Amino acid sequence: MFNDWLHIGPFTVHGYGACIAIGVLLALWLGCHRAKKRSMSEDIVYGMVFTGVILGFLGAKILYLIVEWKDFIANPLGALSSSGFVVFGGLTLGMIAIFLYARIKKADFLKYFELCLPSVALGQAFGRIGCFMAGCCYGKETDSCIGVTFHHSDFAPNNVSLIPTQLISAGGNFLNMALLLFISSRTKKPGVILGCYFIFYSIGRFLVELLRDDPRGSVGALSTSQFYGIFMLIFGIGMLVWGLKHKEKSADEAL
Repeated sequence: MFNDWLHIGPFTVHGYGACIAIGVLLALWLGCHRAKKRSMSEDIVYGMVFTGVILGFLGAKILYLIVEWKDFIANPLGALSSSGFVVFGGLTLGMIAIFLYARIKKADFLKYFELCLPSVALGQAFGRIGCFMAGCCYGKETDSCIGVTFHHSDFAPNNVSLIPTQLISAGGNFLNMALLLFISSRTKKPGVILGCYFIFYSIGRFLVELLRDDPRGSVGALSTSQFYGIFMLIFGIGMLVWGLKHKEKSADEAL
């Protein structure tokens, strides 16, 4: 894989950034498409997506700096300029930012947020494809036929067969999106989609972390994401139980 796709004078198109941009655009299209079908405001979807993306990246970087606090203290500029992010930090701050945005716009936070969650999973899938392009978030060495070998990566060990954890994660996120779309077409109870998203993502992330071999911080025997994911899983289960106890919404709110 080559992280640099195109050079035009001093301008360079990086594969990681390009994949994220593609993911954001497709996520925005999906969110607006679903909002239109439900007669919901596309402008609010635009605002939520961009608010979530911007604050999400900030949250992911903040949690990374907390995890790698020793490197941050030793070299603040180096840590800030690094490509390190922790997704759960982005999910947390992004959700808080979207909640505040919904309050300002006097919109139904849960209704719009659940509408956008398949878009979140779609964007995450393309983000992991970007990781594969760059070689970050790489897996353990393997002799398996599914192993991939990098030759030009600035992050992954080159010329070594590795488990393609980035593509496994991308596949899991695509599956998460498909399941959320399917479930949302079968139920109109608030909280169910939110709960399912966190349950699916937390479990999938916990399992993929077992295959990864890049430095990413730890809490005891668990990686940072596994530790954080336990709480997100509990939150997801709580939301799912809460949602299932509610009555169905009216038919005109269905997808």
